[in-house]
Amino acid sequence: MVISHEEISDVCQAHVKSLCGRPGTALGAPTLGPMAASDPLPAGARPHAGGTDAPTPASAQPQAKAVDGGGYVPPDSRQAAHANLGAWRRTALKMRDWWRRQSPNRQDRFAALAPLLAVLVFLAAVASAFWYLRIEEAEREQASVRRDVEYAQQQLRLRLIERQEQLMLLARDMLARELSAPEFSQRARTLLNGYPELQVISWVNEQRRVLLSQHAAGVGATQRRPPGSLLEEPETEAAFNLALDLRQAVYSQTPRTDRGRPAGAPTGGTAGAASGALVARPGAAAEAPELSIALAWQPSNLLELHLPLVAGQRTRGTLLVEYSLDNLLRYGLPPDLASRYAMSLLDEKREMLAGLALPDGPGRTWRNWGRPALSWEVPVSPVGNSLLLRGQAHRTSLLLVGSGMFWLVGVLSLMTGWLLINNWRHNRRRAQTQQALVAETNFRRAMENSMLTGMRAMDKNGRITYVNAAFCQMTGWSEAELVGRTPPFPYWPDEDREVLGARLDDELQGRTHPGGFQVRVKRKSGERFEARMYVSPLIDATGKHTGWMTSMTDITEPNRIRQQLSESYERFTTVLEALDAAVSVAPLNNHDLVFANRRYRQWFGADVQGHLQLLAQTANRRGGISDDNATLDSGDAVDDLAGLPTEALVKGQGDGSGDQESSELYVPQLELWLEVRSRYLSWVDGRLAQMVIATDITPRRNAEEQSASQAERAQAASRLVTMGEMASSVAHELNQPLTAINNYCTGMVSRIKSGNINEDDLINALDKTARQAQRAGQIIQRIRSFVKRSEPNRSLSDVPTMVNEALELAEIELRRRNIRLSRYIASRLPVLYVDPILIEQVLMNLLRNAVQAIDAANRPAAERHVELRVAPKENNGEATIEFSVSDTGAGLAPEVMERLYEAFFSTKAEGMGIGLNLCRSIVESHQGRMKAENLYNGARPVGCRFTFWLPVPPQASPSPHPAGELPARAQALAASPVPTTLTDSNSADHPS
Repeated sequence: MVISHEEISDVCQAHVKSLCGRPGTALGAPTLGPMAASDPLPAGARPHAGGTDAPTPASAQPQAKAVDGGGYVPPDSRQAAHANLGAWRRTALKMRDWWRRQSPNRQDRFAALAPLLAVLVFLAAVASAFWYLRIEEAEREQASVRRDVEYAQQQLRLRLIERQEQLMLLARDMLARELSAPEFSQRARTLLNGYPELQVISWVNEQRRVLLSQHAAGVGATQRRPPGSLLEEPETEAAFNLALDLRQAVYSQTPRTDRGRPAGAPTGGTAGAASGALVARPGAAAEAPELSIALAWQPSNLLELHLPLVAGQRTRGTLLVEYSLDNLLRYGLPPDLASRYAMSLLDEKREMLAGLALPDGPGRTWRNWGRPALSWEVPVSPVGNSLLLRGQAHRTSLLLVGSGMFWLVGVLSLMTGWLLINNWRHNRRRAQTQQALVAETNFRRAMENSMLTGMRAMDKNGRITYVNAAFCQMTGWSEAELVGRTPPFPYWPDEDREVLGARLDDELQGRTHPGGFQVRVKRKSGERFEARMYVSPLIDATGKHTGWMTSMTDITEPNRIRQQLSESYERFTTVLEALDAAVSVAPLNNHDLVFANRRYRQWFGADVQGHLQLLAQTANRRGGISDDNATLDSGDAVDDLAGLPTEALVKGQGDGSGDQESSELYVPQLELWLEVRSRYLSWVDGRLAQMVIATDITPRRNAEEQSASQAERAQAASRLVTMGEMASSVAHELNQPLTAINNYCTGMVSRIKSGNINEDDLINALDKTARQAQRAGQIIQRIRSFVKRSEPNRSLSDVPTMVNEALELAEIELRRRNIRLSRYIASRLPVLYVDPILIEQVLMNLLRNAVQAIDAANRPAAERHVELRVAPKENNGEATIEFSVSDTGAGLAPEVMERLYEAFFSTKAEGMGIGLNLCRSIVESHQGRMKAENLYNGARPVGCRFTFWLPVPPQASPSPHPAGELPARAQALAASPVPTTLTDSNSADHPS
């Protein structure tokens, strides 16, 4: 069920009002209404006309009383109360404004957290109260212990003072009457029997010797002081001397010796055991589990009292009295204190001498939250700080941990906090769900409003129950005008109402087509447009079929585009059908022909065999992919593109401007030469396909063959013309070896006839004659090979060999015209894939032109010079071999430079004008370039340079003739005795 945003806002406002207590009041803010209802004024105050509080004058309220009726309130106090009330009011107003500025979600959050905070504050207050009570109880118990221990100390003090006075009376009687031994014994025995704490009473003279001694019953033999014995203990001797010096009573503890230990008792052990330390009594743990009762297994430690016997200015010794600390503690304390406290006597090192002590171990601290046992220590007078009385109270209260009320309040507070936290989490989840619902509703509403598809909902009777904004925008009718309407609908065209009514009946009966249907819709303005509608059942949240949902899309523009595409396809088909070239497209790994134009069908029919045949012949000519791959049926299930040229794939799937694979081949069954271009493309269905375009180039091939034949004849004619022009020079060159042969033969005949010749001279003359004849034969052979007409034949040719063979003929002209030649041929040049005869013809023409230019300029002998350079050079990132011929003639005029390569244009009277044109054609047919430029000395031309470049084939190997090595023909020519004017600029090159 979809909840609107207005409904959610109403629910939130109602929830806030219920929390606030009345409409218009924010949650948690004080209710500020009229002054009389909201802010009760204290006595003597009344509201101002302006709405603020002002005190009533004192004269008007002389009998004003305090709120509690305790007495008269002064005017200053009333003014202060009014000021405080105004501050509280301002604070309340600020809190109310702050609360109203908060969002409902934040107010709900604060409202949920406030009770939790109150519970936590309550729990903290309860814990603080219990803690305060615990501290107060501890202080009260501590004060009680201190009071009782001090009272017990007073009792012990009074008992010690009383015994001291009685003993001092005995001492005076001893000095005054000089009691005899029986009298002293009787008096001492009376004291010992009457006061159990007394153990031994002895009379000691000035020399620390015991004169008389009386002990109580039960005193061990080692503890007795027999008459005549000396005081040997250091502590006793020190106390004895101090009493004589001060002439006052001195208390001291007995020395820690083994005096009084039973026979057979161990002598080792701790210091406490050796000095009469208290040990645990058997069965004490069972009697009092919380007490560790320590009793002496030997006579208790004793307390000594030294009373000086002073007679005038003379001391006659001391009265040494030994007290039992256990008996003193047992009989000197009141019974009620002994039952409520563990009393013990300690020395100055806090070591227990007598009594009971409560342990302060971990068994008690966790139950008392670290609170130790209550105790108090006070020195026992008149002994001093060397004897301390400590009282430890037995624990009787349950304290904080044992308080049931505390635990009850704590558990209830925790449960309340837990419930509030769960309630807050539940409310938070509700708020999040509500926000998600609002966001989802807003999103769906925004999505429906932003959709370009019109939505219409109808019930089962055909009544419109819902339309979205897009539907209203398409039809021009508003939602109020459409919702609730029944057929016929206002957007139905008048001429289509019967058809649309029948279709609506089919929709209501559930007879709908899944692909939708196309209808015409009338806008409110009367305009018609084409639309496509899709109908589906409308199911509610319970799964019940409540109506029908219809989506409508405006397809006017798609129909127009579809019509344009159809027309475009017809034009495209018409153009392709009218082409003179055969066009075919077939997917890879498939024998289906997806497209073929009229020319293809005329040549190869309607099957794919012609397409595959063209691809197979093209692959065979390129030496690329195999026939199996060319037939597009590799049968390899691993990779459909295995064996295909990847470079062609990359080029063919670009923007259409990439290079296409092109080949020229002859089709026997058609007797036609075809130029076949193929490329890979992605067909309309996404498959990779290959397109083949075959163009009839038979007329062009015939013209090219005829042109090549004519060019060949022109080249041969050019070479014949060249040799005709060089006839005189060749005749002169041949005359020299022939003359030499004639001279050698005549000389040998004359000497043979005269008999004046030996065998060695004859062999030498015949050898020279043979070399001259060989030289003449080489010249004739080179001329024949140069002028011989043959088919163009390109092969890997050596650059130095081509240059030297061209120079063999050119040097004849150079020598005849007395022109020097400088040449530079770089070492280790790569081989070139060229026709060597044609390249030699280019070099011959350039050298002859250079010679004729120098001859026409009438240069002196020092300036008659031609330079030939052959070196590697990189042009536009391509490796090439550069050939340059430079002369020292008059250069070329600008008008001649413009028409330099024009056919049948010549500056020589007897020239034919085809030499440079043939040279450039030969160079360009080898994918090279040629240029001419003048050489200047300042502004005066001093010669001309012709340069041409030939590309180096990939992976070309260096020349087999390194620098300094010439072919055999060049070596034979170099061995000729005929003088030459050729010079070399590179020592690595051999002279011609």
